[in-house]
Amino acid sequence: MTNTPTTPDALTRRVTHPRYPRSNGYDARWTVENQMGPHALWLLEWLAPALGLDALPPGARVLDLGCGRAMTSVFLAREYGLQVTAADLWVDPDDNAVRLAEAGVADRVLPVRAEAHDLPFAEGSFDAIVSVDSYQYFGTDDLYLPSLTRLLKPGGRIGVVVPSLREEPAGVEPPEHLVPWWEPAFWCFHTADWWRRHWTRSGAVEVEAADWLEHGWRDWLLWCEVVTEESSDDLHVQMAGRSAEMLRADQGSALGFVRVVGRRA
Repeated sequence: MTNTPTTPDALTRRVTHPRYPRSNGYDARWTVENQMGPHALWLLEWLAPALGLDALPPGARVLDLGCGRAMTSVFLAREYGLQVTAADLWVDPDDNAVRLAEAGVADRVLPVRAEAHDLPFAEGSFDAIVSVDSYQYFGTDDLYLPSLTRLLKPGGRIGVVVPSLREEPAGVEPPEHLVPWWEPAFWCFHTADWWRRHWTRSGAVEVEAADWLEHGWRDWLLWCEVVTEESSDDLHVQMAGRSAEMLRADQGSALGFVRVVGRRA
């Protein structure tokens, strides 16, 4: 059943977050209608200082890998003056092109359809690579990071934010309290230490950060509740509602977010 949206002012107040001042400048309804999971702008804003986005020169080239509906690409272009390639497999680049034009960044963001294992770019094409809430689905492969970082210029950085676990499960079963909501895809959630080791042993990057977002589960839960009540997409409402139930049951004991940043040697 489609929700009846609240007033714009009420929605804006609800999602205005002191930890994410840049994201607060974006229309709350726009973020709700273009979301595809956790609040991508919040996560990107947390990633940005560790990745050194402010230090990149205007016009630096960035690959936004798994960009979804290109909200993060808009953010990268607007906030940091970057030239962005917005790559996604599931969202039609023509649809993203419309969103980018409406956001006024069509001259700075190029939408493309691309599969993460078949990226049509030359070696050394990018100054940085960003991936928010998507890298976990393809980046756990031991061979993946070296094939991706060849697209970076020497010294370029890759930064990702992924849903994660505080501790790796000891056996083949998920945490007991999460069993009612656990899906096979959740086995790609790992700890900060797991990601640090995974990237370090690849030899592809020098790991500069691998850390946990303190109280990130609260941000995740807030956003799920907002989407459940505000989204016009019934499927997204159902998915967000299920995630909210899981996060309430967990209370931050197992679930959250990790950011990982590495520099190409």
